[in-house]
Amino acid sequence: MTVLASARTEVANYLSTVIYVYTLIIVVYIVVNLLFAAGMRPPYSRTTDRVLGFLRDVCEPFLRIFRRWAPRLGGMDFSPVLAIITLYVINLVVVQGIIHG
Repeated sequence: MTVLASARTEVANYLSTVIYVYTLIIVVYIVVNLLFAAGMRPPYSRTTDRVLGFLRDVCEPFLRIFRRWAPRLGGMDFSPVLAIITLYVINLVVVQGIIHG
């Protein structure tokens, strides 16, 4: 029985870490887009282009789900806020469900 409890805890910790890292990636994507909107785009380099491509490829499919429902108010995009709140709720519900079984 102890082995099962330990395995559930390990799975819950792993899932919680994955959700936390994905939330951080979304925050970095938001900050980078805000900097670019302010005109602080670095000169072209392959490294920055690859990093930006990675952030876009990882974040956009998930954010696109929320852009269907989130209204745009004055040019502000609230889909990242909804995405982060959803990830937080998923983290609470699923991880607690796994731990308490």
